[in-house]
Amino acid sequence: MSTENKTETICRSCIDCAAGACDGKHGTYPSFCLTADIKDGGEAAPLCDESMDKYLNDPEDSLIAKASATVEFENYCKMTRIEEICEFASKIGAAKLGIATCVGLLREARTAAEIFRHKGFEVYGTACKVGAIRKTDIGLDPEQESLGPHICNPILQAKILNEKKTDLNIVIGLCVGHDSLFYKYSNALCTTLVTKDRVLGHNPAAALYQADGYYSKLLK
Repeated sequence: MSTENKTETICRSCIDCAAGACDGKHGTYPSFCLTADIKDGGEAAPLCDESMDKYLNDPEDSLIAKASATVEFENYCKMTRIEEICEFASKIGAAKLGIATCVGLLREARTAAEIFRHKGFEVYGTACKVGAIRKTDIGLDPEQESLGPHICNPILQAKILNEKKTDLNIVIGLCVGHDSLFYKYSNALCTTLVTKDRVLGHNPAAALYQADGYYSKLLK
């Protein structure tokens, strides 16, 4: 398929916009703008109404939304992410924090737990290899055990933290996909402290910043 044909098949959305009008900037809504469509009573308008109903009438969603916005307002460009997590946890009344960590980041997880405990939170953590289940036991090829014999077990991590009745779970460096399963099975609200990217020192945005330089290979 030619580049021209590929372009024609793209369904434009917010990720294709640089106007920023919905963010209060002095821009013009593009023809494919979701916000403009909502304001004109388009197909996403009912979804917007449903969202507003959650913010206004669901006690938990309202608390989380207001706490999130307040943490941003009070600490924007002032606090690190771990400080913001502490602030957010306090504002939503979370007393017991769960940590779901990669075993490769246990040192960082221990430091995070020390900080959370210093701030007065109870903390309980689970590492990704909990249960020590062999990879071949879930049908993976034996050759995959060359990187270590045991699976990452995010479902068990989530279920253990569910049993401990944590109020807020914090992900530290779970692999892509393993984090998805953890979010899926966690009963508690989740946030992420560290996103794993071993190549870039756990700073995956660096590849985006270098997309027109060293990592232009990603677009080829």
